[in-house]
Amino acid sequence: MCLALPARIVAIDDGTDMATVALGEVKKEISIALIEDVAVGDFVLIHVGYALNKIDPEEAERTLAVFAEAGLSETASL
Repeated sequence: MCLALPARIVAIDDGTDMATVALGEVKKEISIALIEDVAVGDFVLIHVGYALNKIDPEEAERTLAVFAEAGLSETASL
């Protein structure tokens, strides 16, 4: 089973279509080539190093809370 995790964009490099996302204390570079109109502060769903789409901040928080309740690490699959 594969999961897409929500994470917040903290930096964008427009020249390479890459962004840095944060999930808790972990930061990772991901590709934003598959989505448009992203900005620092947006939440995106991430799967295998790619942002798949933007999501509502409240939905991101609810999803992360469900993962935490289930005992899943927020950063294991980022």
